[in-house]
Amino acid sequence: MGLDMIPLGKPKPGFEKRFDRLYRIIQGKEKQEISFFEKLKGKKIKSKDELLEEWFSIQIQPYETIKAPKVGRDKEADEWIKNEYEKLEDKPPFDEFLTEYNGYYVIELAKEKDGVPVYFSLNEDKNVFRGQFLENCVDLIGEDLVNEAWETKLGADTLDYGNRLMEMATKIATENNLEYLKNQRTPPDTDIASMESKLHIVFSLAKWLIFYGKNGHGYEAYY
Repeated sequence: MGLDMIPLGKPKPGFEKRFDRLYRIIQGKEKQEISFFEKLKGKKIKSKDELLEEWFSIQIQPYETIKAPKVGRDKEADEWIKNEYEKLEDKPPFDEFLTEYNGYYVIELAKEKDGVPVYFSLNEDKNVFRGQFLENCVDLIGEDLVNEAWETKLGADTLDYGNRLMEMATKIATENNLEYLKNQRTPPDTDIASMESKLHIVFSLAKWLIFYGKNGHGYEAYY
C-alpha cells in the first residue's frame, strides 16, 4: 500500500492544550484521569469514539488553511460543481447531486498551492502527500530522514522535519547547481532515478511540511 501523509486539523484558538492532550490519549501515550470529585459528579472515562468526536470538534480543517473554496458557501466552488455535473453522462436530479456535495472543499481551486502537492495520493484527497515517493531518495538524503516520514507528527514537529529536509535539499542543490528545483512546482522532465527527480521530491515534501507545520497542522502517517 505504501505511505500517505494526511494533513491533520489544527486546534481552534484557546483549545491548544486540550487538543494536544486528547491527541496523546488517543495515541495511547497518556491515560485519562478523573479526579475523586469528578467521579462523585458522575463523570466517566470517555470511549475512543467520544474522544475522537471531541478532538474533531475543536479543530480547524486543513482545507480551510489551504483556502479551498467550499460548495454551498463560495461562488467559485458552486460553479465548479455545476461544471462537474454537466460532465456526467447519467445525470441524477441536480438538487440531489448538489445536496450530496454540499460542504465539499474543492482542493483543485485552493489558493495555497504549497499545501497541495504534485506528488499526491491517488487514493486520498489531493492535499495528501504520497510519502512513498520518498523511498526513492534514500541514497540522496539518508535512511534516517526518509524513515522519519513514517511517524505521525503534530504541528511543531512537522515544521521541524520540513526545515531539516529543506536544509538538506538546499545543500545538495547548491553543490550540484540545481537550486532552480526549489521553486519549480512541476516535476523535472528526467528519469525518476535521476538526482534532479529525487531532489525535486525532497524539496516538494519539505515545502508541504513547512506550510502545514507553520500553520499549526501536523500529519498522520497512514500505511
